[in-house]
Amino acid sequence: MGQAAILTVDDDPSVSRAIARDLRRRYGDRYRIVRASSGAEALEVLRELKLRGGRVAVMLADYRMPQMNGIEFLEEAMDLFPFARRALLTAYADTDAAIQAINVVDVDHYLLKPWDPPEEKLYPVLDSLLDAWQATGDREQPDIRVVGHRWSEPSFQIRDFLARNLVPYRYFGADEPEGRRLLEAAEAGPEAVPLVVTADGRALSRPTVQEVARAAGLSTDPGRDFYDLIIVGGGPAGLGAAVYGGSEGLKTLLIERQAVGGQAGQSSRIENYLGFPDGISGAQLTDRARRQADKFAAETLTTREVVGLRTDGSARTLTFADGGEVSAHAVVLATGVSYRPLLADGVAGLTGSGVFYGSAATEGPACAGTDVYIVGGANSAGQAALFFSRYARRVTLLVRGDSLEASMSYYLIQQLAQVENIEVRTRCEVIGAQGTGHLQAITVCDSKNGTKATVECGYLFVFIGAEPRTDWLGDTVLRDDRGFVRTGPDLLVGGERPRGWDRDRDPFYLESSVPGIFAAGDVRASSVKRVASAVGEGAMAVALVHRYLEGR
Repeated sequence: MGQAAILTVDDDPSVSRAIARDLRRRYGDRYRIVRASSGAEALEVLRELKLRGGRVAVMLADYRMPQMNGIEFLEEAMDLFPFARRALLTAYADTDAAIQAINVVDVDHYLLKPWDPPEEKLYPVLDSLLDAWQATGDREQPDIRVVGHRWSEPSFQIRDFLARNLVPYRYFGADEPEGRRLLEAAEAGPEAVPLVVTADGRALSRPTVQEVARAAGLSTDPGRDFYDLIIVGGGPAGLGAAVYGGSEGLKTLLIERQAVGGQAGQSSRIENYLGFPDGISGAQLTDRARRQADKFAAETLTTREVVGLRTDGSARTLTFADGGEVSAHAVVLATGVSYRPLLADGVAGLTGSGVFYGSAATEGPACAGTDVYIVGGANSAGQAALFFSRYARRVTLLVRGDSLEASMSYYLIQQLAQVENIEVRTRCEVIGAQGTGHLQAITVCDSKNGTKATVECGYLFVFIGAEPRTDWLGDTVLRDDRGFVRTGPDLLVGGERPRGWDRDRDPFYLESSVPGIFAAGDVRASSVKRVASAVGEGAMAVALVHRYLEGR
């Protein structure tokens, strides 16, 4: 029982034998290959393994099986081995049905039959799943416990931070029995909420996000004073730069002020990213990218806010909000954008208490049976509408424009039209929010009909445009009138290089007005606001960093 198991379930004997054969050839010396011919038989095998103290690394189940299909099997199997990685075997005809059920069992991957040759279509997938399982293990990790109030903004901020950083935690209301017990054990009263109890039993009363990060084992301090490359911002562009910087031998540091993944990490589903035909959640994509950066020894700091950037000779020095500093030969700015605040009466006071910016996936289950309103007409708003429609009684998408076509991808518009409890209202704006202690109603102005109406609303999610996070740069680098960093050809005016440019060459394509400082992703002026392009720019920035370092 020392070897962990790879379990395959398929009712077709020839397919079952073939996949078991291919798995034994590649993994038989390290893993126990177990096969079953039905979901019921596989569950019996898993129960026996559980009783005998066995481990299961990966479960592969055929989608179309009689009595119990693959998704139904994996849903029950998760109760026995919740940390095993899960893959579904599907035929092309089954793909749509499988996608609809992905959130039931959080499938890690789909394998399309046939998978020949296995060296191209089977082994790379299994290698990735096994690497992920080995990184986390299959033993239950002690969870952080959070005691808070449902409508408390500080409580929400802690839960949201832990969820976005993929830190396991359990949440208890301060008025629930377990919440009261934890408060009593910590000898704390209601004024101590939110209370965070760490895995080793320490109680933190009303902690800062940075204190929570340290308690969760996240890195908050750089391991050295000087690096080859520092990346500011941990969204797709920053993660792309970190992976390529680390993989190419640069001493690389990634600094993120909140949670790695940025806005993309909050997306419930990304379906147009190359290489994931069945879609992938932002959290899954972020987790894979972060583990990939770790693999190449790129350091990651969380909860560190950068407030200044200056040149010190050939060094580029970043200043933290607490006064600390760190330097590098080159810097990549990948700070992305933040959602623009909704300037309507009452909204500011209810932020975190029913009004949220971004998808706030932690609130999904709490939305059950309620009416949810989403403000915005771009992809992020559409993805959020699909996500919350699984919980809410009704989801209403409020769009200021005349239609969705100008701002949202076609595939999302089609999906929204197929969900019965989603309504799209165009030429509508929220002009007020009301509630005592938490959001209870909003006032909507419908310019199409010339009407105003106040409607009950328990949750309002806002996705209205984006503003670059660049105020902290001051005059260090040139920015456009909206604050986006100008780079490369945009810096040449009438063929003239920017003032202060001290190199006998034009700025590289992603280089700012200061040599050695680059910008990638949404923060860059004239960039394409898509996940794939941001990742590409992150990788491209590292190639240009190499050229800069060679010519210093």
